[in-house]
Amino acid sequence: MKKSETENKKTSPTPKNINNYKKAVSLGKELSKTPDITKAEVARKMYELIGDEDREVISMAFQEGANLTQKGSMTYVYNIRRKLKKQQSK
Repeated sequence: MKKSETENKKTSPTPKNINNYKKAVSLGKELSKTPDITKAEVARKMYELIGDEDREVISMAFQEGANLTQKGSMTYVYNIRRKLKKQQSK
């Protein structure tokens, strides 16, 4: 059996809240232009807007807004969530 072309293509995840997603991406692009701010700080600010989204959606936003690679963006998602979880358990 052959798989159809649509089964082979990965569909991009859709955000629950498109407006917050777009705000986060534009915020990331604006903050990235600031010379004294790191990509981690940009990602944290973006996460504040889209923290309730799936990790794939957050990763996609980080790639668009903070100019991260796919693997880098997933690492940032993991690290930010881990840090927030650690703060909440205190």
